[in-house]
Amino acid sequence: MDNHFFKNVEKKTGVNMKDILDLAGSLQNANFKDENTVRGVIRKVSQIANKPVPKDMEEKIVQSIVKDGKNLDFNSIAKMINQKK
Repeated sequence: MDNHFFKNVEKKTGVNMKDILDLAGSLQNANFKDENTVRGVIRKVSQIANKPVPKDMEEKIVQSIVKDGKNLDFNSIAKMINQKK
């Protein structure tokens, strides 16, 4: 992808694309059956998005991914973070 595309995304979202790409790279070999790994990903996404995730919401997301077998992807995490309690 070209640099112009990333600059437009950064401008519209306020999210640094380098952070997103670094996170994506770290997810490739991660063990998503491990609660600590999943919690770390949730916290990193929360930090990148500048959107705090309350402990109870973090727990729901972790349960959904680790115990219920949901796939971990940016869209599903973002939707969970943005859901109202």
